[in-house]
Amino acid sequence: MRLREEPRELALGMTFGIFSSMLPIMPFHIAFAIGLAIFFRASKITAVVGCWVSNPLNWYILYFLNYQVGAFVLRLSEDNRGFHAAMRAIRNSHGKWELISSLSSSSGHIFAAFIIGGLIMGVIAAVPSYFVFLKLFTLMEKWRIKHKDHKHWWNRKHLHIRKR
Repeated sequence: MRLREEPRELALGMTFGIFSSMLPIMPFHIAFAIGLAIFFRASKITAVVGCWVSNPLNWYILYFLNYQVGAFVLRLSEDNRGFHAAMRAIRNSHGKWELISSLSSSSGHIFAAFIIGGLIMGVIAAVPSYFVFLKLFTLMEKWRIKHKDHKHWWNRKHLHIRKR
């Protein structure tokens, strides 16, 4: 299988996938990346591939970092940080209603911290990835053009098979 888009379109697709994978929109990463790819005329296939930067192996770490960055930017105090309030309620063995109460009272702060942190982390990851993948896809295209004549190496005339 070969992607037929230009290296710029392929790299831009990867960038949109990586950017959207950093956002806390778990079930909608791929749809958002494809939407960006359609709007900016980038590769939809590489946008989907780029979404796999965020995967079940690193969701916890990624979203925790998003939250920490967002909470830092918003200058949330320890008392206003939703994670800390929830963890304090869990540690003190409070009931589920107090846990739900502490989360709902700070849900606006939590959501804002996730979104802001995700946007910042997305830009930090996506911008350099564009240049890395642009270089990679440009090299791949040059290699493909150079080796285009060797495309059908398995063809009978290239194989020196004895005829009976």
